[in-house]
Amino acid sequence: MHAGSLEHLTHPHVFLGAQHDRNERRTWFVVGLTFSMMVAEVASGTLFGSLALVADGWHMSTHAAALAISATAYRYARRHAANPRFAFGTGKLGDLAGYTSAVVLGMIALLIAYQSFNRLLHPVSIAFGEAIAIAALGLTVNLTSAWLLRGEHNHREDAVDDCHRHDLNLRAAYIHVLADAAISVLAITGLSLAWALGWRFIDPLVGLAGTAVIGSWAWGLLHAAGRVLVDAVSDAKRIESAVRDRLERDGDRMTDFHLWQVGPGHLAIIASLVSDAPAAPSSYKARLTDIPGLSHVTIEVEACPGDHPHLRKAA
Repeated sequence: MHAGSLEHLTHPHVFLGAQHDRNERRTWFVVGLTFSMMVAEVASGTLFGSLALVADGWHMSTHAAALAISATAYRYARRHAANPRFAFGTGKLGDLAGYTSAVVLGMIALLIAYQSFNRLLHPVSIAFGEAIAIAALGLTVNLTSAWLLRGEHNHREDAVDDCHRHDLNLRAAYIHVLADAAISVLAITGLSLAWALGWRFIDPLVGLAGTAVIGSWAWGLLHAAGRVLVDAVSDAKRIESAVRDRLERDGDRMTDFHLWQVGPGHLAIIASLVSDAPAAPSSYKARLTDIPGLSHVTIEVEACPGDHPHLRKAA
């Protein structure tokens, strides 16, 4: 058999998200915006002798680094999508980047907690007007970034659950800028109250509240990305049931089943069947075409060795 005659039976293993290119462009834009804001704050703080401005600038550098991880993952996944070294493509690189970003976000939360406790024990004078202005400027930048990174909500509400429909790399980038925006809102509120009432302890208390919020977001992202990386599908039972209903006909029985995610919105399965009258694997695959999200289907069919009532459906 000539190799060319098999081309119609082969298929690519590109399992990138539907909005991969769009998300990559927007993430790189946000990286540039955040980095520019960081440079401006550090330079201005150094020039005008504002430690608050310098500190906020270096704080933004951590978010710029995390966003750069997301953007680089998009680029690498796109450039190596067809690389045969990746058995099931590069669709899960975004989940790896999301997991890494969650770790960075958790470290930022711990750093804010440390600084807040330190301020409670060792209060310092605060230039309220300048600090509020810095927080307001940072809030503007982060709200703009959050708008650029907003997710798409028109995905199919079906067999593929939220974790598998959504791009966790984009979610990680979005949570980073959203966390920074939340810090800015809390900072403006806390600084305004402290300025008006003269209670400097409100500022570090607001920092601790921000730690709790950011820590919660980081944990949620860590959990979602971690499940994908260890091939845990939260909707596995429902999808397996749907597959079983379509494959177990005329006495055929499914004896083995594996389900995992290979990219945002892309699931892969391996199913093994035993049959008294095995059909071509393509005929079994055809029964699964109405289950959304199944992008890579492998069917193994074996002839049933004799009469095995325990493998047949109950009458």
